[in-house]
Amino acid sequence: MPSGSHTDTAQQTSVNAPRLPLRLRLKPKAPPTGYVDGGWWPRSRELADELTALTDVLAFRLGPVVRVAFSPAEWNPVDEADDLPIRLKPLCSQEKNIVRVSGSDGRQITLLVVPPEATDEAGHAAIMRAARRANADEPADILAASGVVLADARRKNKRHVLRPRLRTRHPQR
Repeated sequence: MPSGSHTDTAQQTSVNAPRLPLRLRLKPKAPPTGYVDGGWWPRSRELADELTALTDVLAFRLGPVVRVAFSPAEWNPVDEADDLPIRLKPLCSQEKNIVRVSGSDGRQITLLVVPPEATDEAGHAAIMRAARRANADEPADILAASGVVLADARRKNKRHVLRPRLRTRHPQR
């Protein structure tokens, strides 16, 4: 078997491999309203793997994507993506369930991030709710209203801020 035929087969396989559709919904083009501009439901917690398809689509609205800000606690450890000309930046710890994608001209899109583990029904409902034209809900509220269960109890706090527990000398009854 000639050595070139193995390479050709590998290239054909990767080119012909079925690509799963991007689970993304954006609000219609209009003046921005609310906290998010749409919803994104990635298939894994590997941010570098998920970014190529996302940034390819968002480039139609933003032009070349130059930066993605994300919540590090919600993704597997992330290094700079060597094959992407995009700067990855962690968000502050209070910002949960979002990514901010910035284009080269300074325009920005903030997306609700639906956890990859969400059920089909809840995940679909969340991205559809996030993309409603007049939706002004915060990410945690959109996820809760859509039936997405978050594993982290801290996210139940309306303001996404941890409040210290008061210590008492007497056990509570």
